[in-house]
Amino acid sequence: MRQHILKPATGKKSRRRVGRGNSSGSGNYSGRGMKGQKSRSGGGVRLGFEGGQLPLIKKLPMMRGFTNIFKKKYSVVNIGSLSIYPPESKIDAKILFEKGLINNLKNPIKILGDGEIVNPLEVEANKFSKIAIDKIQSAGGTVKEID
Repeated sequence: MRQHILKPATGKKSRRRVGRGNSSGSGNYSGRGMKGQKSRSGGGVRLGFEGGQLPLIKKLPMMRGFTNIFKKKYSVVNIGSLSIYPPESKIDAKILFEKGLINNLKNPIKILGDGEIVNPLEVEANKFSKIAIDKIQSAGGTVKEID
């Protein structure tokens, strides 16, 4: 066995020894560059330091809350506004849009129980409040929840 054939054990890697002369590859400045705070012994900035600018961690308490990007925005229709339809008519998103009760067809529709209804209607929407279901069914109508 000769010295030039020897290899280190697999999986073991010795730590980098800096400041051991120029022939080692990490001499003179030992990989720290030339001057500046980061080149000094014990130098460097603390975690979250932004060069004197007000750090984000100090700004966050001023920024109240956050915006939930997954929130569903419903088009809301009250029971009272459905009284314009004749008895036994079927009400869905398209019909509500034509009458101008909702602004667009992309948002899901929720029917709320504000107001009174006397005509029996067949109402189709994504969500209903409990009061709205009770009022529609007590007027003789039917409720259909769609996905």
